[in-house]
This record gives sequence, C-alpha cells and structure tokens, in this order.
Amino acid sequence: MGWIVAVIAVAAAVAAMVHAENMARAQRIAVARAELAERQSKAAEARTAALTEEIRQLARERIPAAALALSHPTAKVPGLRGAAEVDGDSARLLTEAVQAARKAVVEERGRVDAAARAAMRGTSAKIQSLLNQSQQLLHELQHEYDDPRILQLDFRNELALRRTQATAVLCDAWPGLARQNSPLVEIVLGAQSRVAGYERVKVANHLRDERLALVARAAEPLAIAMAELLANATAYSHPDTDVQVTLQQSGGRGAFLVVDDAGIGMDDDALDRARALLAGPPEVLLTELGDPPQTGFAVVGRLALQYGFNCHIEASPFGGMRTILRVPAHLLTVMEDDHSLSALAPKPVQAHATPTVPAPAEPETAPVPQPAGGQAPALPSRRRRAPRPAPARPASADAVPEREQVPRTPEQAGASWAALQQGTLNGRSVAGPPSAPAPDDHDHPDDRDDEGDDQT
Repeated sequence: MGWIVAVIAVAAAVAAMVHAENMARAQRIAVARAELAERQSKAAEARTAALTEEIRQLARERIPAAALALSHPTAKVPGLRGAAEVDGDSARLLTEAVQAARKAVVEERGRVDAAARAAMRGTSAKIQSLLNQSQQLLHELQHEYDDPRILQLDFRNELALRRTQATAVLCDAWPGLARQNSPLVEIVLGAQSRVAGYERVKVANHLRDERLALVARAAEPLAIAMAELLANATAYSHPDTDVQVTLQQSGGRGAFLVVDDAGIGMDDDALDRARALLAGPPEVLLTELGDPPQTGFAVVGRLALQYGFNCHIEASPFGGMRTILRVPAHLLTVMEDDHSLSALAPKPVQAHATPTVPAPAEPETAPVPQPAGGQAPALPSRRRRAPRPAPARPASADAVPEREQVPRTPEQAGASWAALQQGTLNGRSVAGPPSAPAPDDHDHPDDRDDEGDDQT
C-alpha cells in the first residue's frame, strides 16, 4: 500500500507542477496580448493622427497649391508628409482627392472663362460696329473741314478699334473686316498706322518682288498680328529709339517680317511664357493673362493657330527683343501689274541699288537750306531737271561727272540759287499765288498737322 500512496503523491505533485506551469504560461500570454494590444492601439492612434494631419494638409496646402499650379506651372504641389505612417489605401484616396479637386477647378474655370468670352465677344462686336461708323463719319468730316483735330480723333478711333478687334479675336470672334488680296508692304504700313508710336517705326523693304501680296483670307489677320507686335515693341522701348521692321523674302519658304526694338528685354521666365503664347496653344484662359491682361502675344498666337503663319521671339542685337513673323508660301500671291501700290510704301532696297536709276540726289540735298520742314528731299529732283541741257549724250560716263558738279554751282551764284529755290517752293504749293507770303501761309497749317500727329 505504501507504494500506491507514493505514486499518488508523485502524480499529484506532477499535476500541481503542470498546472502551475500552465498558469504561468497563460499569464505570460495574457501579458503579451496586453502589450500587443497596447502597441496596436498606439500604432492606430499614430496612424489616425497622421491621417488627420494629412487631411489637414490636403485642405490647407495641397488643394490650394494644385489650383495655383494651373495658372503657374512652376508652383510645387506638396506630397504626403508621412507616407510611411499612412497605409496604401489612405494615400491613394488622398491623391485621388487632389486630382478630383484639380479637375473640378479646371472645369469651373473653363465654364467661367467661356461665359466671360461670350460676354466680351458680344460687347466687342457692338463696340467695333460703332467705331467703324465713327471712322466713316470722321473720314467724311476730313473732306469737309481742314482741322487737324479731326485727324487726331480719327487716329484715336483707330487705336480703340485695334484694341477692340484684338479682344474680339482673343475671344474666338471673326476679325470683323474682310479684305482683298493686299500687298505685303501695305499690310505692314496699315499695321503701323494702328500703333501709338507709329512715327518711330522704320520699315525696310527687302522683298525681291515688289508686288508680293497676301491672300484675302489672311490679310486682315496678319495686319492685326503685326499691329500687336509693333505696339509691344513701341510700348516697351524708349521713346527716343526706333523700331526697325524688315520685310524679307525667301524662295520656297514664304516671307519674313522681322521687328527689332531696343527695349528692356525679357527675363527667362517671361521669354518662355511669350514663346508659349506665340506658339498658339489650343486654349488660353483670360484669367491667365494678368491684371491688367496682356493680350498681345496671346492674340498673335491665336491668329497664327487659325491662319497658318507662326511667330518666334528672341533677343535682338539692338538690345531689346526681336520677333520674326513667318508667312508661309501658300498664303502669298503676286498682285497684277495694273494694281497701283501706295505712295507711302517703301521701295525695295534692291531697286535703289540698280545702276539704271541715277542717284546723285544725296549730294544735292546736303547744301540746301530749307526753311520749310519736310520738303528737303523733293527739292533736288526739281532743281536737277532745270539745268539739264540735253538728255541725249553719247557717253553716259561723261554725263555723271557733270551732274555731280551741279550742286556746287548754286553755292557760287547766290542770286541764281535763291531764285531757283523760291520757284521750287512756289511750284510745290497746293494753291495760292507765287509770291513770297503764299508758301508761308500754306506751311503753317502743315506744321500744325505734324505737331498733332506727333502728340497722338
């Protein structure tokens, strides 16, 4: 019996030890579970705090930055602050929220801009119609009254018409004026007349074909684009400097209109912005043009996109900017010989260099004292015809030295020269007796006209 009791005692001890071990293991498991739960709770709290911070950043920084980046591409949109603390689903949802907000802003801006364009398009059409009527009335008044103030009103009406026409084009409206095939040089002159600083624009004609012209559908759009480029060049350069315009023709590649100014130039950001606008983007929002809006390059880019020409801008060797307007060959034509060009159109430079046209006019104009401004270039041609004895001489080489000696003869004979000058002035007067007071009376109104033009 003793051994039975011993076995029972051993079994009881073993059971007690097993039970104690199980209790200790259960206690350890419970402690581990508690620690795990605590760590999970802290991690959940950290993720919640991080998610809350990301949502706060989303509302305060990321969405406003995304909206700002629509008009300022260089603006940076911040990302997630603690990407490791936010799970993948939450990060993806936050990114989608930014994209959805950006899309909503783009759609709303498009609707607002479309409404603004429609309103401005209708208003511009009405204003343009009224300005055209005013222009017609002013032209009638110019034929009835000799008042330089009418010319000033007509010029200011032309400036307002150009601004209105540019606004209409920017709002996807028709330019509002139809033309026939027009010589390229006359289009440049027409654009020059629409600019406030027109007297500073100097046109050099290097066309090989003097009658090179633009087809009817592109004539007025090119005049608008050229006027905008000239207005920009004159506005951003010193009033004492000239704006050089060069017309060039290239075989098979069309024609080039080069505008050089000696202005303040552009920094890299402004130059990139200008090139982007001149490239003719599919859509330009009015809200992206600044306050007040700078529409010149945007109008040129819009016309270039619609009518097939293009424009490039770069630094000018004169210190300012150079814009090159390229007209493709399919927009060019040649006018018929019976079409007379404008008297103000500059002759091609090559025509002045031909040996068939005698050119001793410059030496003759140097010693001529002219009391009336603006008539000096015309006097030598009249004075040269008077003393010419006989046009038919066998040797042309002998005739040239004689013509070169003509300007020196009037300096030695003062009385003859004074009589010749007086006769020339009398011949150039539009109306009035050939006496001495008549040219003076006629010159004063012309001086007032010139002063009025300079002030506009």
